[in-house]
Amino acid sequence: MKFASPYLPEPSDPHAFSADPPPRPPGPVGVLLVNLGTPDTPTPRDIRRYLAEFLSDPRVIEIPAWIWQVILRLFILPRRPRALAPRYRDIWLQDGSPLLVWSQAQASAVQRELAGQGLDTRVKLGMRYGNPSIARALDELRAEGCERILTVPMYPQYAASTTATAVDHVARHAARLRDQPELRFVKRYHDDAGYIAALARQIQEHWSREGRPERLLLSFHGLPRFSIEQGDPYYRDCMETVSLLKRRLGADGELVHAAFQSRFGAAKWLEPYTEPTLREWARQGVKRVDVMCPGFLADCLETLEEISVECRDAFLEEGGEQLRYLPCLNDDAAWSQAFARLIRRHLGGW
Repeated sequence: MKFASPYLPEPSDPHAFSADPPPRPPGPVGVLLVNLGTPDTPTPRDIRRYLAEFLSDPRVIEIPAWIWQVILRLFILPRRPRALAPRYRDIWLQDGSPLLVWSQAQASAVQRELAGQGLDTRVKLGMRYGNPSIARALDELRAEGCERILTVPMYPQYAASTTATAVDHVARHAARLRDQPELRFVKRYHDDAGYIAALARQIQEHWSREGRPERLLLSFHGLPRFSIEQGDPYYRDCMETVSLLKRRLGADGELVHAAFQSRFGAAKWLEPYTEPTLREWARQGVKRVDVMCPGFLADCLETLEEISVECRDAFLEEGGEQLRYLPCLNDDAAWSQAFARLIRRHLGGW
């Protein structure tokens, strides 16, 4: 995309460079929300395209590429998309993937909140893998006059495989530009008061309607243990979120436990694991459990299928009676306001 300069003089004007250029208005500030991504449709073809991009990221799979690409191309991509297609179809919404629908809803809500506060901002959603791409979102922000752009990954807890790869991708796109925008990045907000309050409010409202369970399990996406051993702060961020949420819930915080889901491969991942934990609880006589996924701001396959279906079935199979899944923050109004406040703080001085 080309951007014409209003300051380039006509070649025939001998005095063009002697005059002071007119002052440049600051223009709107861009806010780029970044989430993981999703297939365009719940078909094996689009799932294969999505997985090929996602699983080729060295931030996600830390195995030498010459080994991993053989495994990926010969064993995973030929089989995995067909197995995932029915699971994606089961959760697909009328307007598309839940992750895309709810992420876009949050982007639109933040735009309204910031505009209502008199801020001249443009909010766009970009996906690290798939569409709408980060590159497209950045180009749209630049086309709307944004020379200052704040990137906000939609991951409250920092991990190299989520937040860092989003930052990497924004920087790679900027590296190809002649006229780069000024860039800022939000690293984490796992302990943000508005985020914790929105989670607590969702839990308390659910319990006031439906009654309290025996236990509440906070299930975070897993990470290989070696990532933490090499210095990734993700586990610490997750545990700080758990601690703050327990404190916010007061006496009800005693019901709260934590576990990690979505293991991949044979390596050791963060423990305890979600499904085995639920199975063990059921065998111990626990009958009623609620599960929430605070690390996901928008519902997706990992929450709607893995937790709400697979983990529920596992819990019931072992003798449990009720597993209730509490949805992600999605289009929650209190979270939209808190998210806008968080973003406004990071826009300070702009």
